[in-house]
Amino acid sequence: MAYNLSPTNASFSALPGYAAVALEGADAGVFAQAQFANDVAALPTGHWQWNAWLTPKGRVLAVFALLKLAQDRLLLILPDHPADAFVEQLQRFVFRRKVVIRRCDEPVTGALASPLRAAGNTIAHDGEGIEIDFGSTAHPRTLRLAAAADPVEDTGAWAANDLHFGLPRLSEAQRGQWTPQQLSLDRLPAYSVRKGCYPGQEIVARTHFFGKAKRALALLEADAAIAEGASVGTQDNTAIGEIVCVRPEDGRWLALAVVSADMEEGPLQAGGASVRRIPLREGLQR
Repeated sequence: MAYNLSPTNASFSALPGYAAVALEGADAGVFAQAQFANDVAALPTGHWQWNAWLTPKGRVLAVFALLKLAQDRLLLILPDHPADAFVEQLQRFVFRRKVVIRRCDEPVTGALASPLRAAGNTIAHDGEGIEIDFGSTAHPRTLRLAAAADPVEDTGAWAANDLHFGLPRLSEAQRGQWTPQQLSLDRLPAYSVRKGCYPGQEIVARTHFFGKAKRALALLEADAAIAEGASVGTQDNTAIGEIVCVRPEDGRWLALAVVSADMEEGPLQAGGASVRRIPLREGLQR
């Protein structure tokens, strides 16, 4: 692609928990199509999509951005899944495929500013760095993968924005716990029900075509600290869900929780703290 990234005054920070993994070789696309939940084959070169890796039981191990740099080169941007562990786990399924899976050493950085060239799911790069649009018009964000001189570590604003957009940040304890529907990954969207087989596809398709997801993702806020894994309930202690991930923001706490899809409006509590449901931001769909 003939994009050239120009200098910018935006302050890019290293994103804690983010890492990049490359899939390279003649079978990179075929391998990704067979392993991951979204339709990699339908993605045009020079574009990116949300995607997920599931267990055979249809539970989410990782949610990530998949970039198709070329037919034989894919790049995965992973929040909260250590790259070395991801590479080792994925390598077990290579068998005789012509694909090399490796961790990328370039730091993943981000800025709460509009991209210079990238837009929507179009990738911009100049051979030295890659830029993608990781936000919306109302709440712009730019993610870059490029060699950089010790970028300052993000203080948490980026992760809080992830939660606002409904992007689940899955710790090790939360991996393999939730279906794509329970995490509302259709909002991104990060999975396909029509592309064919992949691990967990039968469970995902059965829920989509023959059932109804009884739980979905909700954004909560609290004035006191709440813990990942805490039960979410009504004021009379009726359990309706569980906290998936938590991040602080401006003296309050944000949390994504999997809750009853038909929950009624009203006061809630989690781990003894009063919590309020607030709307998820739109605009991260790709």
